[in-house]
Amino acid sequence: MDISAIRFNSDGLVPAIAQDARTGEVLMLAWMNRESLQMTLNTGYATYFSRSRQQLWKKGETSGHTQKVLSLRYDCDGDAILMQVEQTGPACHTGAHSCFFNEVTSVDRADFPASAAILEEDYAVIADRATRPQEGSYTNYLLEKGIEKTCKKVGEEASETIIAAVKGSKEEVTYEAADLMYHLLVLMYQSGVTTQDVWEELRRRR
Repeated sequence: MDISAIRFNSDGLVPAIAQDARTGEVLMLAWMNRESLQMTLNTGYATYFSRSRQQLWKKGETSGHTQKVLSLRYDCDGDAILMQVEQTGPACHTGAHSCFFNEVTSVDRADFPASAAILEEDYAVIADRATRPQEGSYTNYLLEKGIEKTCKKVGEEASETIIAAVKGSKEEVTYEAADLMYHLLVLMYQSGVTTQDVWEELRRRR
């Protein structure tokens, strides 16, 4: 990367946005100067410049909540940086995953367009249910019954998805495919397989 393409402001700084590479969630915004940007590029881990302390700080240096930089881009004007990172632990000093948790609008999140990120969210819920069981939870029911029960459900849902497809019903295929994906996520968790493991395998096959 040619750092000369970056337009630092009058204080010698440029805003840097960190985005979760897996989910696309914006994690935080901080500032970089020329030295911290170069250090980020050299080490592969996000290093920022603290305006209050007037010194460099490597993200997670004391907390362990590091940001491994997978990609770094700058905008069309060269005055802002966007990094896709692999976040270890929460990004925010408050303990929140993202610094952007203060809601201003009152739009129901159910109205947001759904994306493949829901698979990550569902897997996280399954993992949470395993450590913090909830009464009446179907996920906990499957986890308690064990992997054989989940395997049976995956087989049933796969068969029902096939039947729906043969019937030519888009609505039924959608419903059954969702059931199949959910049960497959539970099976993955019980087998010690993460979503990242599967994404990497799919990428390897391209």
